[in-house]
Amino acid sequence: MLHHVSLGVRDLTVSGAFYDAALGALGYRRVFSGEASIGYGLVEGQDWLLLNLEPDPAPSGPGFHLAFAAPSRPAVDAFHADALRVGGTDNGSPGCRPDYGPDYYAAFLVDPDGHRIEAVVNVAHAG
Repeated sequence: MLHHVSLGVRDLTVSGAFYDAALGALGYRRVFSGEASIGYGLVEGQDWLLLNLEPDPAPSGPGFHLAFAAPSRPAVDAFHADALRVGGTDNGSPGCRPDYGPDYYAAFLVDPDGHRIEAVVNVAHAG
C-alpha cells in the first residue's frame, strides 16, 4: 500500500543518529544518504522511511505515530534503550499492552523533532 513515509527533520546528523540506533535495533538500516535526506529500509536504494531536511519541521498531529515491526521482544527493548541513548524521549517503556491484544508487546518514543514512533511485535511469546 505505502511506498514510503517522509518526515521533516531539522538536523540530519542528529536525526540520522537517532534512527540509526532505533531502527538498527529492529534490523532496518540506512539504504541511502544525501545532502538533504536519509532513507531507511532493508534493501539498498529502497527506502520505507525518508528523513528530509527542513528548516522548520512540524511533527504530525495528535493521534499519529509510526509503528515499526520488530522481530522479537528483545528487539523492542533494544529499540527503546538504544534510541534513548542518542536523544530520544520515552513515550512508553517496553512492555505488554493487553488493551491492544494478548500478545502485543511495544515501546514508544518521541524523536528529536517530536515525531512519535513505536516498535511492536504481536506474536505469542514463549517463556
